[in-house]
Amino acid sequence: MSTEQSIQTYRDGARITDVDALVVDGLSVYYETEGGTVKACDGVTFTLKQGERFALVGESGSGKTTLAMALMRLTRPPGHIAKGSVTLHGRDITSLDDKEMRQARLAEIALVPQGAMNSLNPIMRIGKQIIDGVIDHLKDDEPTPTKDELDEMVHDLLTRVGLRPGVARLWPHELSGGMKQRVAMAIGISLRPKLIIADEPTSALDVVVQRQIMQTLGRLQEGLDASIMLVGHDMGLVAQFADTIGVMYAGKLVEVGPVEEVFSNPKHPYTKLLIGSLPSLQEKREFLGIPGLPPLLVDLPLGCAFADRCPSRFDKCETAIPEKLNIGGRRDVACHLYEDEVQS
Repeated sequence: MSTEQSIQTYRDGARITDVDALVVDGLSVYYETEGGTVKACDGVTFTLKQGERFALVGESGSGKTTLAMALMRLTRPPGHIAKGSVTLHGRDITSLDDKEMRQARLAEIALVPQGAMNSLNPIMRIGKQIIDGVIDHLKDDEPTPTKDELDEMVHDLLTRVGLRPGVARLWPHELSGGMKQRVAMAIGISLRPKLIIADEPTSALDVVVQRQIMQTLGRLQEGLDASIMLVGHDMGLVAQFADTIGVMYAGKLVEVGPVEEVFSNPKHPYTKLLIGSLPSLQEKREFLGIPGLPPLLVDLPLGCAFADRCPSRFDKCETAIPEKLNIGGRRDVACHLYEDEVQS
């Protein structure tokens, strides 16, 4: 199957509007350690449209999950949001107090965590775990739903994620990995949020279950008319699911663009190497990896963080950090190679 064919596996129909669901502007998340300041996420800027599927990819340690946790305001000491803003449907959530942010979670922005096994309470039945979030978000003047109403809601949510209503009576240890992930999705959509952050929702699942989970996630998104930010490192899955892709390296967003354009014509040398390392079903070729290792975030180089591993580096890469450049449409790239092209 070619990249162009596989791109349509989970995506069909136009859902994206011109409304900005999420605007991230210069977001930086730092960790203060004895060894110095770790810039886990540094000056990240992007916009997510309503109904859009945005995928964030990169090697382990590039800052993907740190960014996702910051968007949920779940960063814990010694980490902190050092600067930048996160605007969700016109409201800067970095300025909300703890109570306001707690109400925004699940109702406006929800997280489908990477490890459903660790996110579910092992001593609480599934139905009770789904209900907890709903009850916690009731306003003071709202009546508490009856048991029958809550049971009906739980059964509906479980059915929507492809589980039997009887799962509500089970304990987490009685579920398979795929079933746990579906429960996490049911909790995530329980209050119909407009933005869902899915942090590697298919890690540790076999490929058949991965496909089922992603199809379910896409179906849920369309039913809610929501936006999705998918965090992952599986480039094949991203090609099949996302509308737009953002590539992170050493805490920075180095390239953003429509998924078809990025896969067919990657611009940043790191993106080229990432895509070039994918196996091909069309031709037999030598397996290629990316040489070297990412830099320590506590001791970043003076210039471009990718310079030591980059086959296209030149003198300026060693001394100056590249700024994000728009090279047409929604294509942004942070690389010195394109500065002359943009200026001309």
